[in-house]
Amino acid sequence: MRKSVRILLIVVLFLMLILIRAVLQPYFYDPLLDYFKHDYLNASIPELDFSAYFLNIFYRYFLNTIISLTIIYLVFKDVKALYFSVKFYLLAFVVLSLMLFVLLKFNVTQNYLLTFYVRRFLIQPMFVFILLPAFYYQKLKIPKTEDGSRKFE
Repeated sequence: MRKSVRILLIVVLFLMLILIRAVLQPYFYDPLLDYFKHDYLNASIPELDFSAYFLNIFYRYFLNTIISLTIIYLVFKDVKALYFSVKFYLLAFVVLSLMLFVLLKFNVTQNYLLTFYVRRFLIQPMFVFILLPAFYYQKLKIPKTEDGSRKFE
């Protein structure tokens, strides 16, 4: 694939991430959106339909993950980096979903910032902005082998 086509695809994929956030926001069930936009310091966490809420979180996370993994692959063209990213995204989803569930189920209102940021990592494509520079830095630090590829361990 030519470099110009790859760059164009990467730009389109980043625009898709923006569209998911900007355009599709009203279509996702998220009562915490209004909660965190308004008086969350004095208000209690609103009632949630946990199954609908976590299904929507999974759907948004899945969309962001597929697009983010495609971006990572197009930037580095490295299957091992992609494989690591898949494992990272899966582990992050499990850990963050469990954390969010516990925070919401037991109404931990004194940790509203923790709830806010855990939710943010689940519904926004933050990990791609962490993994891209990390893989780039790793790529700079790992010497090339004889065939021109880099050996990731």
